[in-house]
Amino acid sequence: MANPLSYKTIDWVGGLDGAVEMIDQTLLPEDVKILTCRDVGTLWEAIRSLRVRGAPAIGVAAAMGVVLGTRDAADQAELFENLTRVCEYLASSRPTAVNLFWALERMRSRAESLRNLPLEELKQALLTEAQAVRAEDAAICRAIGQAGQHLIQDGATVLTHCNAGGLATAEYGTALAIMYAARENGRRFQVYADETRPLLQGARLTAWELFRAGIDVTVICDNVAGSLMKAGRIGLVVTGADRIAANGDAANKIGTYSLAVLAQAHGVPFYVAAPRSTFDLSLENGEAIPIEVRPAEEVSQVFGRVVVPEGVGCYNPAFDVTPARLIRGIVTEQGIIEPVHRDRIREVFAG
Repeated sequence: MANPLSYKTIDWVGGLDGAVEMIDQTLLPEDVKILTCRDVGTLWEAIRSLRVRGAPAIGVAAAMGVVLGTRDAADQAELFENLTRVCEYLASSRPTAVNLFWALERMRSRAESLRNLPLEELKQALLTEAQAVRAEDAAICRAIGQAGQHLIQDGATVLTHCNAGGLATAEYGTALAIMYAARENGRRFQVYADETRPLLQGARLTAWELFRAGIDVTVICDNVAGSLMKAGRIGLVVTGADRIAANGDAANKIGTYSLAVLAQAHGVPFYVAAPRSTFDLSLENGEAIPIEVRPAEEVSQVFGRVVVPEGVGCYNPAFDVTPARLIRGIVTEQGIIEPVHRDRIREVFAG
């Protein structure tokens, strides 16, 4: 599967003294600009401000951030001190996407396992591990696409929410990888992309991706989805996820739960696409998933213009949780978990 973006969402450029380069997603679709991060502070800000976003891409960024934060250590003791500090710092950037914490723990464990290596070899090993996180994510997304592509038949109409494409991962996406794979298999279909208020990731990012890939995409306001389902114009809903609990409850961009309820009411199958690293088996159910609440200004202002009267509050949760009972299947790199329940998920992770 070719990279549908023809850009790398995020990558490490150069040797150990190199930098993290990423597409600044806050500027899309008007401008494609590459942001260069040479220090952890710049990377933290990029994650927090959504210059890089999407659970898998945040995980890649976190792994590379560990390299930025440890590469200047003068000795072994300083490296591990810096490792602890940078992991705690990056973990504070966004609370919901579990891939962030998964990647930090992977880097920490790798460093501990190589503690006896000479300093420079250890630093290089951490860079190699971060690059492996990125390469594995790209391969996993390809596998998700192949595992789910049969869900989209010729002439289908698909609804997606927010952005679960190449911009949310290393290259190919999760929900959108299914679409890219279906297109590569010769199928023609239409995609409706929710605009995804308040930051318009669907309108700005998903539509940009799909249009560049030659896929028929139409942007709709978030509150149009129900009427399209009622009219029989939606055959399938596919979204990504930022954290999935042990029972299959899935956190994704705010508004996803509403779509799942609408889909069930209209008999439309609702699927989630996510890698195994997005599962948090330490959480019994979705009630335990931390939900990020973002600044009120993202709601009260639109493109710099204040649209809410002064003194009126705004509530801005970034995510909601869709119960497993509303999810037809979860598409992973190992196939589709269907039906979605605790025992089936346990089987997949035991295999």
